Amino acid sequence: MQKTTQIYGMRAVIEAITANEPIDKVFIQRGLKGDLSNELEGLVRKNGINTSYVPVEKLGRLTKNNHQGVVANISPIIFHELGTLVENVLESKKAPLFLLLDQLSDVRNFGAIIRTAECSGVDGIIIQKKGAAPVTGDTIKTSAGAAFKVPIAKVDHIKDAVFYLQATGISVIAATEKTNNGLYDISFSGPCAIVMGSENRGISPSTLKAVDHLAKIPLLGEIESLNVSVACAVFLYEAVRQRLD
Repeated sequence: MQKTTQIYGMRAVIEAITANEPIDKVFIQRGLKGDLSNELEGLVRKNGINTSYVPVEKLGRLTKNNHQGVVANISPIIFHELGTLVENVLESKKAPLFLLLDQLSDVRNFGAIIRTAECSGVDGIIIQKKGAAPVTGDTIKTSAGAAFKVPIAKVDHIKDAVFYLQATGISVIAATEKTNNGLYDISFSGPCAIVMGSENRGISPSTLKAVDHLAKIPLLGEIESLNVSVACAVFLYEAVRQRLD
């Protein structure tokens, strides 16, 4: 099984970004100074790369090698461009099903969702460049290899992806408890996309305002929410049920 490639060292990471390697996340030591540091920070900003500023102890746990204040992960998969992905799917399917993940942060949840997405016939997953869980070896393992089968696109902002999908005739449905609309009252039979939020914050308010429909899962117990990967499975398989009918 292919694993995430880790690279370290200021110059090595700069060269990898310049060479358009699929950098998933860069960890930079807090307070780093110097010309190379400034060059690196400029590159990650320009390319919208997910970046965390961490204490040197964190970098020491990531690698035992001479990291020079920087460690980066190269993704084991190649990410797709949103427009190309959507166009290709629309050419072959009348009622595509997309999944948008609004800053989901846990790699195992991400992997479980990718696995369910593959099993339920999702045509593409869309994540945000910054704040999203990286595709790591744990993601690949939890997905049971599905991460190599479902196309994944990265965008600057999930809200922009919502607008793009709507412009192509795709209805966007957000999974949220902030509504009175039940999941089973929503139609998933046509071209649609489902938005799932992060584990702690849910879907961002600006994205909630942009979608076409809000829907919630009925909860009959005392706990107020499901794990996001479980909630995603409930939504996706309601879409499958309607489409099979």
